[in-house]
Amino acid sequence: MATWRRRTSRALRHRLRAFRARVAARPTLNLAYRIGIGVVGTVVLAIGILAIPYPGPGWAMVFAGLGILASEFAWAHHVLGWVRVRYRKAMAWYSARGLGIRVLGAVLTAAVVVATLWVLNTFGWFAGWIGVDGEWLRSPLQR
Repeated sequence: MATWRRRTSRALRHRLRAFRARVAARPTLNLAYRIGIGVVGTVVLAIGILAIPYPGPGWAMVFAGLGILASEFAWAHHVLGWVRVRYRKAMAWYSARGLGIRVLGAVLTAAVVVATLWVLNTFGWFAGWIGVDGEWLRSPLQR
């Protein structure tokens, strides 16, 4: 099984390199390809950064966006390595802390989620659905 994976992986890499070489041989197509990679990578990265404080795949999307960008841009490759090292160090530090720090991290994360949901008027929107009316539920942006 492992040999098959290595062979398949090698064959896939070879095909991808051949595809990229064909694209690179045509300057206009190469520019369009790089712009497309730049746009897609930036969108994925931006959504990932916005999703970091929320439960879910925020950091995974950041790494995916940087990975997409790193496939075409050297600066993104360097940033990806730098962020990866910092992320591992931060997670090692966080994991080494006691239960109190981890609970505090969870509480702060929950506070960020609740605050952003309030600012985006999510509570006011759902309160209207169930017939609850409270001025405090409305976002300050809606007043």
